[in-house]
Amino acid sequence: MEESIDVEKLRLHFLQVLRSRRSTEVPLSVELAKPVANPLYQDATPPRFSEAMECCPKADIDGFKDLLREENLYLITEAGDQGRLPVLILSMKESNPQRRPAVVFLHSTHKCKEWLRPLLEAYASRGYIAIAIDSRYHGERASSKTTYRDALISSWKKGDTMPFIFDTVWDLIKLADYLTQREDIDTARIGITGESLGGMHAWYGAVADTRYAVVAPIIGVQGFRWAIENDKWHGRVDSIKPVFEEARIDLGKNEIDKEVVEKVQKILGVHFPV
Repeated sequence: MEESIDVEKLRLHFLQVLRSRRSTEVPLSVELAKPVANPLYQDATPPRFSEAMECCPKADIDGFKDLLREENLYLITEAGDQGRLPVLILSMKESNPQRRPAVVFLHSTHKCKEWLRPLLEAYASRGYIAIAIDSRYHGERASSKTTYRDALISSWKKGDTMPFIFDTVWDLIKLADYLTQREDIDTARIGITGESLGGMHAWYGAVADTRYAVVAPIIGVQGFRWAIENDKWHGRVDSIKPVFEEARIDLGKNEIDKEVVEKVQKILGVHFPV
């Protein structure tokens, strides 16, 4: 028989964990931004599957591009450089403004919010307000192709940040603060999804904040403890291998094994809550 879980108690504990790692909490504020001309991708090679993304079907609307409204902004979610959250919002210009459902899209490892533009356009064409962000150490929050890798290794060494998942979850809570203040969004109909790493961000974000009414990850949810117990951690290691290699060296191991993986995951924070 499965053990019963007190969801509210779990959520409160999760929020305490998130707050414990904030540099300084600051009032949420909004800054205008400009469109990104040359998005930064941290992959070794340019992103694949761009043609597939572009094929995401849109509603058949004459003059669609002219009717599309684009907003670029920054939300200040905490003190420090990584507390500046880049946000891209697409919606249709309406002659009769009304509250509409919203969907938040989250990108995968090494990509950025601009990668998701075809999905944003497709959902905007169907009447949604479509939102994407750059997760921590990605996109506009990265300065080089090794920024995310370096952040993960720093977290392993120092244990003072949670760049893999939890720091971005904090941003998603602040994003919900902003979205629920907008007069064009139906606050009871805010959904969240993501691809791979973004799927995990979405899942944890919905655990932390119930203002996300529905969560539907793409590719994206792993039981980290289950992976350790069932020796199914290899795919996760391969996706962010440099931090596990660094840990292997620090722990004096000849190869990455279950112990290395468990120690890294504990430092990065992913053993809680699933």
